[in-house]
Amino acid sequence: MGARDRSPVGEDRLGGSPPGLEELLQAVGRGDRGAFERLYEVLAPRVFGLVLRVLRDRAHSEEVAQEVLVEVWRSAARFEPAKGSVLAWVLTIAHRRAIDRVRSAQAGTDREERAARLEPHRSFDEVSELVVGRLEGERLRRCLGNLTEMQRESVTFAYYGGYSYREVAELVKAPLGTVKTRMRDGLIRLRDCLGVER
Repeated sequence: MGARDRSPVGEDRLGGSPPGLEELLQAVGRGDRGAFERLYEVLAPRVFGLVLRVLRDRAHSEEVAQEVLVEVWRSAARFEPAKGSVLAWVLTIAHRRAIDRVRSAQAGTDREERAARLEPHRSFDEVSELVVGRLEGERLRRCLGNLTEMQRESVTFAYYGGYSYREVAELVKAPLGTVKTRMRDGLIRLRDCLGVER
């Protein structure tokens, strides 16, 4: 078939009785469903082909192609012939939609990767850990309150202050042996109060 035998899209060889794309789109802009069906038949394969080349995924391409054709239906009345052909206008919409889908997918992947980097793999629930930590802290304070003042002072200096037995003895002005005894007795009482098994 030679170049002269080829008819423009949407026209037949005998005189163009079916309207061209521009006439179809104008009819679609007026709400003509039949015109949209004919326009759809002509444009859907080209829209799908373009979108598939960009997305390389058949299911996503079908979805985006449908979105494009719905947009054509909704915005047909806004088409301006002076700015280009109907086909160019529709394929521009299709290309933009496909690129938007690629960018959206990439943005989602990037967000997930950033979140994964910011939050290292954790095998616990932060809220429950926080609650448990607070409850254990309250329980420990209550148990420390059950110690004698001398036991509590010695244990606090050693375990919260990081002092050695000798430094605690100097701080509380007591013999080293006495401090060791106070701490041993205080730790036994704490263990029993907290319910720690031996």
